[in-house]
Order: sequence, then C-alpha cells, then structure tokens
Amino acid sequence: MGVLSFCFFVFWVSQVVFAQQTTDPNEVDALNRLIDYWNLRDKLNITNDPCIQNAAWAKKQANPRVACNCSSNPCHITHLKIHALDISGELPSELFVLKELMNLDFGKNVLNGAIPAEIERLSNMQYLNLGINNFTGVVPQELGNLTKLITLDFGSNNFIGPLPTSLGKLTSLQELYINSSGVSGRIPQEFANLKSLRTLWASDNLFTGKLPAFFGNLTKLRNLRLQGTLLEGPIPSSFSALKKLGDLRIGDLNGEDSSLEFLLDQKNLTILILRNCLLSGQIPDQLGNFSQLQELDLSFNKLTGQIPDSFQDLASLHYLDVSFNPLSGNLPQNSMRVGLSMNAVGTSINANNLQGKASGMLQCLKADFKCSNKVPSKTFSVKCGGTAKTSASGIEYEGDFESMGAASLYTSSDNLWAVSNTGNFISNPNGPQYLTQTGSQITGTLDSELYKTARISPSSLRYYGLGLKNGRYSVELHFAEIGMDDSHSWKGLGRRLFDIYIQGEIVLKDFNIKNEAGGSKKALIKTFEANVTNTIMDIHFFWAGKGTCCIPYQGTYGPLVSAIHVSQVSDGAGSSKRDKKRVGKLVGISMACVAGLVIISSVFYLWWIKEDSSQHMRIYTGHPGND
Repeated sequence: MGVLSFCFFVFWVSQVVFAQQTTDPNEVDALNRLIDYWNLRDKLNITNDPCIQNAAWAKKQANPRVACNCSSNPCHITHLKIHALDISGELPSELFVLKELMNLDFGKNVLNGAIPAEIERLSNMQYLNLGINNFTGVVPQELGNLTKLITLDFGSNNFIGPLPTSLGKLTSLQELYINSSGVSGRIPQEFANLKSLRTLWASDNLFTGKLPAFFGNLTKLRNLRLQGTLLEGPIPSSFSALKKLGDLRIGDLNGEDSSLEFLLDQKNLTILILRNCLLSGQIPDQLGNFSQLQELDLSFNKLTGQIPDSFQDLASLHYLDVSFNPLSGNLPQNSMRVGLSMNAVGTSINANNLQGKASGMLQCLKADFKCSNKVPSKTFSVKCGGTAKTSASGIEYEGDFESMGAASLYTSSDNLWAVSNTGNFISNPNGPQYLTQTGSQITGTLDSELYKTARISPSSLRYYGLGLKNGRYSVELHFAEIGMDDSHSWKGLGRRLFDIYIQGEIVLKDFNIKNEAGGSKKALIKTFEANVTNTIMDIHFFWAGKGTCCIPYQGTYGPLVSAIHVSQVSDGAGSSKRDKKRVGKLVGISMACVAGLVIISSVFYLWWIKEDSSQHMRIYTGHPGND
C-alpha cells in the first residue's frame, strides 16, 4: 500500500505542477496583439492561457493553430499557423517575441512589405512557410541564421535581387521552395553546401549564368524543378550523380546544346521533363531501363535518330512526348498499347496511326514539303474548349470540346483545322483536365458565352488551319481569364504567362491575360496578320515555364484560349493585280503631272518671250535721240 500511495502522490504532484504551469507572459501578450492585428478573434478567441491542456486551437488540423511546449515552466509557444485566411499587412514586431517558435505557417495570405531582419531571432525555427503572399524587397541575409531549418518556403512572392549567399549555411535544409519568388541573378555557389536538400523548386525566376554543376553534389535530391529561368546550358555531366531523383524538370535553357548522356543510372525517375533544353544527339538506349518512368517529355529539342527499341520495355510509361524534334524511323513495338499517350507531331517518325487524318496536313509544316488542297478554304473559326457558338456579328465558331490527353492531336470533322496538345497537369487535384469553364458572366463583350469555356494546356497548345488558300490573313484570338481570380484574396495572386507564335514568329511574349484585360472574366481580343504560303496556318500557344504554378491549386498555369477566328484579307494574285493597278495609276498621275508642268512651262515661256519682246520694243522707240 505504501508504494501505491507514493505513486498516487507523485501523480497528484505532477498534475498540480502542470496545472500551475503558465505560458511566458511576454509571449501571451505578443500572441494577443497578433490576433487583434489580423482581426482573428472570431477564429481564435483565446481568453485564458494559450497553452492549456487539450485546447481546441492546439489540434493539428486547427487553423488558426497555436501549440506549445510545456516540458519546462513557463510554457512556450512553438507552433503558429494562420494558413489561407487572407491576413494582410506587414509582419509586426510582436511576431519576433515568440522566440521559441519551431513551426510558422503563414502560407497563402496577402502579407506584404519586406521580411524584417528581426526574423533571425526565431533561431529555433525548423519549418517556415511564407509562400504565396505579396512580400517585396530583397530576401534578407538573416534567413541564413536560422540554421535549424528543415523546410523553407518563400515562393510565389514579389522579391527582387539575388538570393542571399547566407542560405548556404542552412545545412539541415531538406526542402526549399523559391519558385516564382521574383529573385534574380546567379544561383550562389554556397548552395553547394545544402547537401541535405531533397526538394528544390526554383522555376519562374530570373536566374542567370550556367546551370550550376555543383547541383551534382546534392546527391540526396529527389525533386528538382528549374523551368522558366534565364539559365544557360549545357546540363552538366555531374547530374549523373543524382541517382535518387524521382522528379526532374528542367526547361527553357539558352546557350550551348545539351545531351542526354548524364542520364546513366537514374532508375528512380518517375517524371522526366527536359522540354526546350537545346538537347541534341540521340536518345540513349539506357532510358529504356528506367522501369519506374511514367512521364517523359523531350519535346522542342534537336534530338536525332529514332526512339530506341528499349522503350518497349517501359511498362509504367503512360505519357511520351517527343514532338518537334528531327527524329525519324519507326515506333518501337508495343508503343500503341492501351494507356500510353504519345505525341510525335513535328517529327519524321512513322506515326500516322497516332496522328490520324491530320498527319498528311501536318507534313506541310516542313519547309521542303509542298501542300495542296482540292477545295481550299479562306477562313476557319473555333470555339476553343466548348460547343459551337454564333457571335453577335454572325461568325459561326465550330465546337472544340474533344477530350484530349497529355499527348494528343485532334482534327475537325471537315478537315478545316486541327489542335495539338502536349504536356500533363501533374498533381492537379481536378485530374488531367484540358478544358476549363466558368458560370460567371464575362464583361466587356456582347458574346459572354464565347468566353465561358476555354482550352488550356500545361505545355504547348497548337491550332492549325488546314487547306487554306494562300494569301494574307487576319488572326483574331479571343481570351478571358476564367481559371484565376483577381480578388484581394490570396487566390488572386496567380499569374498566367505564356508566349504566342503565329507562323513560327513570336507575336506576344510573357502574355498575361489578366493584366492585359484589366482583370479576370473580362473579354480580350488580340488581332494579328500573317501570310499563308503552304495552305497551313500555325497558331502556337507555348508555356515557357513562367508564371505561378499552384494558385489557386496545383497545376494552374499554361496557355488558355477561348476562341479563334481566321479569315483571308487578301490573296497573292489579288495583291499583285492591285499593286500593278496602283503602279499604273501612279505612273499615269506622274505622267499627267509631267505633261501639265510642260504645258504650264511652255505657256509661261511664251508669255515671258512676248513680254520681253514688247519691253525691248518700248525701250527702243521711247528714246529716238539715242540712235
């Protein structure tokens, strides 16, 4: 009984001690000031000690969340989450009173201003999320003093200037998200010290210089994204050491050509995207040994030869894009198996069964191929992503609502146009959808219904006018941003950027529908002119890796178009005749002017001669004495 009584006594004492524990009063005061600063009383009405046991606001799923560590007296606030609640303003000084914070989540809000240097006071921080906000200024060097950081996210903001070299001191860092953050310049050499890094998202930044070879030293990397930068190739051979990579996405490189020789033994790869990287040479056979590979995108490069026969062993592969490469030969066996989407548009691969009835017309895209059509057309109109519509001006838009996949090509029933899509919306919670719609009214137009649906693409979207009569054409492109918000919420922070090419010439770079139209759900028409010389009109919407990727949800990016209307404004023969007539008229007018001048000059000359003669006569007869 004595032992049992003693145990009860110890338990009672521990409960009394726990009941008497309180939170550091400075932290309580700071927390209450933060709650009032962001008007969160209705969501986090703490009227007593914030570290009380079993508090509702301490549960992991709570938002806002406040959690504490009471292993010593007083208790300290260690977790603070205010996620996606649209809090705004600058970071107040009260935040830095919470010096024991280990986990701070302010992601998906509209916080602004610079990150104060005082952030270094939070030296126990392990997980810091400031992503998807409106922060400006430079990324402070003081972040490098938070050496216990495991995860750091300041992506999707509006910073300027280079990355601080001090981030190289974060040797415990495993995840770094800096995509769309606004930073620029060279990636610091000090990043070579981040050898614990497993995830690096750094796309859509103005990075310059060579793609760093020291990335090859970060051998724990599993996920690397570097698209939409100003980095230059080649892809370093040191990348061959990154054998744990499961997801590698590099794109839009400038400078020197790259090869695929660095892909030696990355057998853990499930996603490999090397689009628009100036890749040359042949596709190596060893890629066929990457048995876990599910998505492979090598589009818009300079790869030659043919697809290796070893690809027939890629049983897990469900998406293959080799479009717009000078590849040739035949497809490997089993390439037509169920579940595999493949795009070989813009190659010389014998893939007519993939390209269907449009394959013949697409051959016209080659410079040395002559095209003809028995009944040439002078116009085509497409209601992208929706059913047929007739505009207020009487233009009939043919419906374009075909369900397309990651590597697809569709030709209209009348063979007047075709559409090609490449890319896959990876991690999109809505699944692989390539059409989008809204129930809201579209302003700035009499044709609201024309803009309520659209076709979207995560990479490349091309519309072809087929069998057109050669000549000069007007190209009307209709847009309305219906996938991104323009509210004052964090959901309005998304930026969709893409390039537009017509007949291979860029007409709009870093095109932002929302900015150009003055907001979301507002109609916008962009009109251009282009020549058709081989019966084909090529309208290309291309995502160059820029813009946000994940607002309001993962996979919100890439080209979007509502409708297309193309019509001939003149043909070559007509223009030639008109030019000849115009020249004839000019010559006639010129000749008439010359003749007129000759006549006038002659009359003036005769008048002048007559007047001169009369004057001489008057002078002579008026002075007889001079003789």
